[in-house]
Amino acid sequence: MATPTPVRHAWRALTGLLVITAVLFGINALGVHVFGKSSWLPELALDLQGGTQIVLEAQTEDGANPTTEQMDQAVTIIRQRVDASGVGEADVTTEGGRNIVVQIPGEADAATRERIEASAQLQLRAVLYTGAPANTFVGEDGTATPYPTPDPALPATPTAEPTSGSDLAWVTPALEAQFLAYDCANPENDPASAPADQPLITCDPSGTVKYILGPVELDGSSISDASHGIVQQNGQWAVNLVFDSEGAKTFGQISQRLYSQTPPLNQFAFVLDGYVLSAPSMNAVILDGKPQITGNFTQESAQVLADQLKYGALPLSFEVQSSSTISATLGSQQLQIGLIAGLIGLLLVAIYSVVVYRALGFIIIASLIVMGVLTYLALCILAWRMGFRLSLAGVAGIIVSIGFTADSFIVYFERIRDELRDGKSITGAVEDGWGRAKRTIYISKSINILAAVVLYVLADATVKGFAFTLGLTTVIDVVIFVLFTHPVLQLLARTRFFGSGHPLSGLDPAALGAVYRGRAQFRTPIASTKDAAGKRANRAKGEAERRQTIAERKQAELAAAQRGGDTGRTKEGDN
Repeated sequence: MATPTPVRHAWRALTGLLVITAVLFGINALGVHVFGKSSWLPELALDLQGGTQIVLEAQTEDGANPTTEQMDQAVTIIRQRVDASGVGEADVTTEGGRNIVVQIPGEADAATRERIEASAQLQLRAVLYTGAPANTFVGEDGTATPYPTPDPALPATPTAEPTSGSDLAWVTPALEAQFLAYDCANPENDPASAPADQPLITCDPSGTVKYILGPVELDGSSISDASHGIVQQNGQWAVNLVFDSEGAKTFGQISQRLYSQTPPLNQFAFVLDGYVLSAPSMNAVILDGKPQITGNFTQESAQVLADQLKYGALPLSFEVQSSSTISATLGSQQLQIGLIAGLIGLLLVAIYSVVVYRALGFIIIASLIVMGVLTYLALCILAWRMGFRLSLAGVAGIIVSIGFTADSFIVYFERIRDELRDGKSITGAVEDGWGRAKRTIYISKSINILAAVVLYVLADATVKGFAFTLGLTTVIDVVIFVLFTHPVLQLLARTRFFGSGHPLSGLDPAALGAVYRGRAQFRTPIASTKDAAGKRANRAKGEAERRQTIAERKQAELAAAQRGGDTGRTKEGDN
């Protein structure tokens, strides 16, 4: 197969860019018109839009203030919870020593509120008994009445010392009576305050199933990771857990104990905020610390459970003190100032480009316009798929990227001009200049992306928006450079205006000093009766002489001396 010509390569690149743009447009259009979850406007962050504020107060057993380490750990976990829900640019801070303030852009949905407010410690308990929440019974007279208040005289101490968390000796007559009378809908019941070393009566969050659970055998700190995925064998959604080394050992012992039991004694409950998130049965002995929870999960419910298990191990319990709507901290005025600053930057770049590079400057302007379109579509899609929200710091990152983008064009165009000064044709200079410039640009962009990644990982949440948009626009800059700027210049170099080196094209060989005839040899400018032509020739010769290397300059001086000597001998011979 024949090697594609530069023109064919240019058209392929432009077609690829058109396809990418159409795909991005189509993806966002699907999000807007089919799924109804996207928008044609980027989502704004808390500092530009306002949002929801939730204040959580730490609860300790003795009422003392929690330690700084406990609060810092709680802030980190709650921030992870919020980020896991797809909310971008959220702000999680401590206040007054025992409060955590969570600020979320826009209106928080029910799932996000659940992740934040369900902030008690995660516990893992064995299931002793389970049943539907029947809170009434039919007496001998055939009348349905509520279960009576348990008789305080009923024995509340096990007759035999329980040997494990699954031992039915935990179920005393008093506990059984309490279970029968337990009302899942009664707000006075607070299962979250139950002692960890005692059995627990509780329900699932929907209140449809009641449980008697054994003492806590593991807590959420033993879970090092949790994720959701599809089981290849049956195509169902599942939650995958990973315990740490100590948790894996303990869970392995529990799985050996539960695997041989009959329901419900073979179930193991994950309890968050006192309520059973899930109570799967033990279907195998798991010694590697990587159990899998299966059931009637959807993708969303599997993700929610995985996030709750992964980020549920808070060092403290918290109580919601308030939940309110807050206004933007910066508002539309600051956003307008940022946009004006960006427009001024674009205008200055455009003026500089046209003044210095003449018609080439319009290629820079067109490239920036295409880059702006792709960046805008990417921000809209990321707001839908990842919950990214544009903050003022993110706007600053986009503005800074304008200067970095202009650097790429300057490097490329100057390389082309260097090739023209070496006496190459314009089409040859475009190809060779691209070969020399792209290595420099790739290295420069790689450093920019690396800096953005490091800044995003290590910087405070308020700076992450800057790092993200800087990295995003840098990647788009490279795409535009490869699929638009160079291909357009390949095609324009073959037009009469650019290919002939018109003075207004920015590629005029004479104006650039392209008077080389060979290495270290220069054509003598053609004399002209017009002063303007003579001045242009002198400027071109001077430009060429200034760009000589030391070796070329010495060689030129030696050649001039030899020509002078030859001229002297010729005149002497004539005499």
